[in-house]
Amino acid sequence: MDRELSAATKQANRRKRIWQISIAAALVLAAIFGFRSLLAPGIRRSEVRTAVVERGPVVATLTASGVVVPEHEQAITSPIQARIEQVVRNTGEQVQPGEQVLLLDRSYTQLAYDKLKDEQQLNQHKSVQMRLELEKKLNSLESQLAIKRMNVKSLEAQLEDEQYLLKIGGGTREQVKQAELKLKIAQQELAQLEQDIESERKLLKADEQELSFTLAMNGRSLEELERKMEQAEVRATRPGVVTWVKNEIGSSVNAGEVIARLADLSSFRVQASISDAFADQLHVGGEAVARINNTDLKGSIVAIEPSVKNGTVTFYVALQEKSHQLLRPSLRVDLFVTTTTKNNTLRVKNGPYFNSGSLDKLFVLREDELIQVPARTGVSNTDFVELENGVEPGDVVVISDMKDYEHVQKVRLK
Repeated sequence: MDRELSAATKQANRRKRIWQISIAAALVLAAIFGFRSLLAPGIRRSEVRTAVVERGPVVATLTASGVVVPEHEQAITSPIQARIEQVVRNTGEQVQPGEQVLLLDRSYTQLAYDKLKDEQQLNQHKSVQMRLELEKKLNSLESQLAIKRMNVKSLEAQLEDEQYLLKIGGGTREQVKQAELKLKIAQQELAQLEQDIESERKLLKADEQELSFTLAMNGRSLEELERKMEQAEVRATRPGVVTWVKNEIGSSVNAGEVIARLADLSSFRVQASISDAFADQLHVGGEAVARINNTDLKGSIVAIEPSVKNGTVTFYVALQEKSHQLLRPSLRVDLFVTTTTKNNTLRVKNGPYFNSGSLDKLFVLREDELIQVPARTGVSNTDFVELENGVEPGDVVVISDMKDYEHVQKVRLK
């Protein structure tokens, strides 16, 4: 016969069932959360960078590498072939107009100058000698001309006499013809002599012009050599700083070789280079920004070199604040060339996600989860990325690298 369980036994059995149910419920919850963790991977909140979607302008830019250079720089070339005799100003020293920078040895040019000067004096003497000889010859021809003219007059008188004798019967026609022939010969000789004299005068004039040209050219050459010898005392023509000087005393330099550079360090510009693949997007007058230590200096493209070197195009940007205190010669800067500007558009700060992730999806923060939503990006620069759809102002989106999670729709934040 069954006996009724005691109250203590019933209570013990009840506690046992409660523990069994609790353990079963815990196992079910653990299974549920475990399965959920398999479906939705997690990531630490500290590993995620986010930014808030906002409205504002986005300026699409091309990134180029640039270096700060003086706006005005003067290259001083050697006027002559010479040796460097003395370095008067070294790199980094200030110079004023007229101050000497280098001294070149002028001995070679001095020899050329002396030789040319001797040739000039010889040509001047030759000019005088030639004039005297031609004048002597002309004087002789003038004397012959005077004699010929008197001879013609004498023969004209004889012809008149023979014609008169023939008329009165005291002469013959043969004598008249002989007189006429002698007169014609004398007249022909007179005309020939006059032509010879005219030719000699023209020849004299031509020779004088030739010598005059020679003397003039030699004179200009002498002046040029004088100027080059003066320029051998290499002097600055404008105020500035010596940025480079050929300081090898005794070394030879050729005419036209750069021997010093002067720069005005009160104003600067940026010399930039970019891949030739973007050359068609560059144009004179285009806007650009130079970034120095998180400071942006606005400017515009003023020149583009037509040639391509090693696959890059070189161009120059004039800065609005060309005397800014951060500008230093040879300072490397990041340069951003504006290609497109969009105003009042949805934007978010740029980050690694937009360099490695999909450009048609975004992870948006929803409470403790990151939800992947369709979103299309537009123009961008180093600071902002345009978001054309999929989000609203105020949404928080992930901008850190999410390449490992691009295949899932949700990511839990631990």
